[in-house]
Amino acid sequence: MTSAQTAFSTHPLTVIGTIRPGYERILTPDALAFVALLENTFGDRRRALLERRKVVQAKYDAGALPDFLPETAEIRAGNWKVAAIPADLRDRRVEITGPVDRKMVINALNSGASVFMADFEDANAPSWDNNIDGHINLGDAIRKTITFQQDGGKAYKLNDKIATLLVRPRGWHLEEAHVTRNGLPISGSLFDFGLYFFHNAKEALSRGTGPYFYLPKLQSHLEARLWNDVFVLAQETLGVPHGSIRATVLIETLPAAFEMDEILYELRDHSAGLNCGRWDYIFSFIKTLQAHADKVLPDRKDVGMTQHNMALYARLVVQTCHKRGIHAMGGMAAQIPIKNDPVANDAALERVRADKLREVTNGHDGTWVAHPALVAIAKDIFDAGMPTPNQIDKTPNTTPVTAADLLTTPVGKRTEHGLRENIRVGVQYIEAWLRGNGCVPLYNLMEDAATAEISRTQVWQWLHHGAKLEDGRVVTRALFDATLAEELAVIQAEVGPDRWEKGRFPLATQLFVEWSTADKLADFLTQGAYNYLVQK
Repeated sequence: MTSAQTAFSTHPLTVIGTIRPGYERILTPDALAFVALLENTFGDRRRALLERRKVVQAKYDAGALPDFLPETAEIRAGNWKVAAIPADLRDRRVEITGPVDRKMVINALNSGASVFMADFEDANAPSWDNNIDGHINLGDAIRKTITFQQDGGKAYKLNDKIATLLVRPRGWHLEEAHVTRNGLPISGSLFDFGLYFFHNAKEALSRGTGPYFYLPKLQSHLEARLWNDVFVLAQETLGVPHGSIRATVLIETLPAAFEMDEILYELRDHSAGLNCGRWDYIFSFIKTLQAHADKVLPDRKDVGMTQHNMALYARLVVQTCHKRGIHAMGGMAAQIPIKNDPVANDAALERVRADKLREVTNGHDGTWVAHPALVAIAKDIFDAGMPTPNQIDKTPNTTPVTAADLLTTPVGKRTEHGLRENIRVGVQYIEAWLRGNGCVPLYNLMEDAATAEISRTQVWQWLHHGAKLEDGRVVTRALFDATLAEELAVIQAEVGPDRWEKGRFPLATQLFVEWSTADKLADFLTQGAYNYLVQK
């Protein structure tokens, strides 16, 4: 198929979402035809790869453990490199992330960070309006026409110097229910990528940057191969030079940690490196090893980057990326300023400094923050420890990382406080997500779907395996029910009666209980809650 893929000659898509004023800018016939081309070409492969995930998980549930693939040993041993880095991606020392709402986009681009990752995934509740408004916002941002007027207040516009924009589409497992093909929802990944690329790729290139992406939730190099084939077709179809797309893959699933070289190899013409997606990685550790009673985690707060499995996972990211000539990005600092408690605020910021110092010392080429107030702190640490644009030419620790290292169970206590915190965070995040807010400040941390996933899967893991708390009590359904009732009262007191009555707390509680007590661990809360979001 040539001649612009025969003018996107595909089966038509059906848009069942409301077309509000301005949406016609994004949902043009040609843009939808381009998305349809991607869906028609790759939809079956995507679904087959999702079925493959189930087959692989069944092996882990039967007692197997992830390992490095013998059939790809030659790729790991090879002396290949990925393509050269574009100029505006050489220095990525501080990246800020956040959802695609208009004010956030402006503030993040103005934050002083090197990169802003605009997120259609974990920080975004994917309602129809959130998604289409997000595409409008990013199109305006690329063209530097984006402004925002707060009701009766401040006006926002872009500074002369702004961050480089990267976009994270939804993962392969998520669908877009408001656009169907033959009556079935299409891929959320292809919808997000396709609309952004169609409207903005050439414009970005004309402005000295490019169509740059972050790819979430990959579980194998075969899923990276699918993305690479999408990139090739997209560039060919729209007449964009091969290799213009660059994508950083988040290593945020345990299976992907064993295929880092292979993932880079599949994307070698389009790679911008790997990132330590630490929060989703913890969630994936629980989910992947859900049947293994010896892999039960301690309190969420104790599973940090100094744990053996986490430190060695980060080391392997640095080793792998630098061997291949590309960036190894550090993880997220989820802290937010504590305005009413200077002592607690200083302690939180000191934890951020220690985290970023560890990353730059260990060889990372940049790091993530969740709040603009942390940009300067992270930048100062990386400026001092990395005076060059990156440190790809350095690998501080070359000691090989083994499968046993990656599978070591984190150590620490399981406490009543940890159980209570998981319940409060899980219920409140799900409630906010159901209202269309995917990025929620809770207890001095910026919670998104990744951190909330830890909370609900950890409760499931403790219940499922009858974990014992430090005081000797076993986590039973009775203990969970009693603790839940008490914590719901705490939440109600914290948010107030008006907010409680107007919110979606009953449904959020129902879903949290279902997921926490089910016989089989649910894959993703964003899948389980999606129908309730789209019906809202």
